[in-house]
Amino acid sequence: MFPQICIWHEYPDVALLYQRAAEGIERVAAEAIARQGAFSIVLAGGGTPRAVYQHLRHIHTEWRAWHVYFGDERCLPVDDPERNSVMAGECWLGHVPIPDAQIHRIPVQLGAEAAALRYSTVLEEIENFDLVLLGLGQDGHTASLFPGQEWGREETQAAVLAVHDAPKPPLDRVSLSAWRLSHAARVWFLVTGQDKREAVQAWRTHENIPAASIVPHRGVEIWLAGVF
Repeated sequence: MFPQICIWHEYPDVALLYQRAAEGIERVAAEAIARQGAFSIVLAGGGTPRAVYQHLRHIHTEWRAWHVYFGDERCLPVDDPERNSVMAGECWLGHVPIPDAQIHRIPVQLGAEAAALRYSTVLEEIENFDLVLLGLGQDGHTASLFPGQEWGREETQAAVLAVHDAPKPPLDRVSLSAWRLSHAARVWFLVTGQDKREAVQAWRTHENIPAASIVPHRGVEIWLAGVF
């Protein structure tokens, strides 16, 4: 794997970041649809993405050309509000006409191992995502790739990982691997809050945190607000 290239964008307040991120997603979707007739996006969980998703309800786009995937999921019941897919559905996806067959939820109700295998098969239909959205945890984790655990950097490893013993509940999760998240035209990290300051500083000083394992050819863009 080659070194990570980082492009940093810092906004004066979180509201502006949410707005600019939504506008950027609208633009990237339009470009992809004009070029290839479809747009593929990988969604993140967490509070910052939730706020961006709420903005996406109001953009102008050809929703029927969207194909939605998830970067990770918590092993919880299908309708549990703590699932990333349920959150995205409630604040955005349930309000726009993306065909349900094009919203590819991770079937964690099958258990972590079975869900990881099933989702790996789903991902075989797409080589590179148009856009991957990710967050950053206080410990430097992204998706459900945590410090001290396997991140799946090498393409010989599984595209989707079964995660156990996560450092916060639920302990069982499913996550796209680092190399699979790196197969994208664009990767954007959305990071807000002073509780992320130490993780961002570690990232900027090239410490070996999970977020640094995502290495698309064009580099990653990190959108920051309210961190410093």
